[in-house]
Amino acid sequence: MTKLRVTLVKSGIGYGQDQRRTLKALGFRRMNQSVVHEDSSSIRGMITKVRHLVKVEEAK
Repeated sequence: MTKLRVTLVKSGIGYGQDQRRTLKALGFRRMNQSVVHEDSSSIRGMITKVRHLVKVEEAK
């Protein structure tokens, strides 16, 4: 299964509580932190919700 590397490039401050909770659910704690997740529809949905705050690339 493909893995995705998701990097937080913009802060969640000033955005809705639901978006901040989504960032926390993805595992982010600080700026420029990268997390690796399996590519699944639930992870893709969370990434789509905060797509303006993160950068996504395929992990090797």
